[in-house]
Amino acid sequence: MRGWMLGLALLASAGAQGYTVQPGDTFWELAQRYGVAVAALQAANPGELRAGQVLQLPGAAPRASADDAPVPAATVFQRGQAVYYGGRRDARTVMTAAHLSLPMGTWVRVVHQRSGRSVDVLINDRGPFGIPSRIIDLSDDAARVLGILSEGIAPVTLTILSRP
Repeated sequence: MRGWMLGLALLASAGAQGYTVQPGDTFWELAQRYGVAVAALQAANPGELRAGQVLQLPGAAPRASADDAPVPAATVFQRGQAVYYGGRRDARTVMTAAHLSLPMGTWVRVVHQRSGRSVDVLINDRGPFGIPSRIIDLSDDAARVLGILSEGIAPVTLTILSRP
């Protein structure tokens, strides 16, 4: 789980009517979080998930989880450059990244310092290697959300959202 801060964001976003899709969300994750069947969620919201889309949550009530341990207020963990690569697949999300030292399964918010865009990624690989100023390798999907596909490299800050 991404931690109690994400839980609060989901509660605030869900309301009685729906939930605003965030980059990296999956039907499975949202169905688990709100205690509904994936099929019911997909039936109420045909098509693919798109960031910014408002999902209808049929009879949903957010669930608390034992995994949702409090984490300290968000502070910048690291500053440097982000690059991107194909990424390692993960069943939970396409928003993945490689980091040299963070534990696998850590959720990190990456903020592009020039544009202010951000994306939450799951650390599931090791890298980048060779150039110390490069602190994170993003999957192509995460790089697209940040808008760095044409740049190739971008100044970013990393904030840890949750650790495994």
